[in-house]
Amino acid sequence: MTFLALDVGNTRLKWAQYDAPVVGAKLLAHGAVFLENIDRLAEDDWRGMPEPTAILGCVVAGDTIKRRVAEQMELWDAAPRWVHSSAEEAGLTNGYDHPGRLGADRWVAMIGAHHRLLRRGIHKPCLVVMVGTAVTVEAIDAEGRFLGGLILPGHGIMLRALESGTAGLHVPTGDVRAFPTNTSDALTSGGTFAIAGAVQLMADNITRHCGQAPECVMTGGAGWKMAPSMSVQFELVESLIFDGLLEVASRRFKA
Repeated sequence: MTFLALDVGNTRLKWAQYDAPVVGAKLLAHGAVFLENIDRLAEDDWRGMPEPTAILGCVVAGDTIKRRVAEQMELWDAAPRWVHSSAEEAGLTNGYDHPGRLGADRWVAMIGAHHRLLRRGIHKPCLVVMVGTAVTVEAIDAEGRFLGGLILPGHGIMLRALESGTAGLHVPTGDVRAFPTNTSDALTSGGTFAIAGAVQLMADNITRHCGQAPECVMTGGAGWKMAPSMSVQFELVESLIFDGLLEVASRRFKA
């Protein structure tokens, strides 16, 4: 029984095929395409791939993209299932005012991070950071309750907003500096420190609320850019959403 996991973000679709829908399954193949290229998945990336018997994904890109992805999977018999945020799943409790309105990618990443710690015998609060087109910073207590989270613009959105709203500023190719002395470095450093500061503030909030400093897990395509500027100790996990999808799949696709 092979399993196909899908992470459909705002910019790219990432996929991974495993030999079973269970935690610890062997990774058989994986890939990523920009959303403008998803209509070629059946002919390119997925052509000749062993047919999955179970498919589970999370999507934040909207219903139109979701339909286009589903069309690419019509070459297989298995119908895709999609994760939607709920009041509780896989041992995680959703503290959002309206649980169903929480982004599915945020929910799945938190499930992955929570169980990643549990498997290592760590029963502590958790801070989950996703750095992509947008940045999310989530707080989970030691009992697996999602306390709440932040949403920030990612680097690109911040810089484009400054470029469009401020005369004479252009998207830079600068570096992160402690004391920037040119505009390009000032813009790059400002965006990076805004994200790092939000992460530090949430870590402080969790520590005060829970009486214990959190473990921090970071993921996302731009996570590596943030790594040198983080003031919070963290673990960078590229596969966090896939880890969460495997946790959910192991419960939904029981033999």
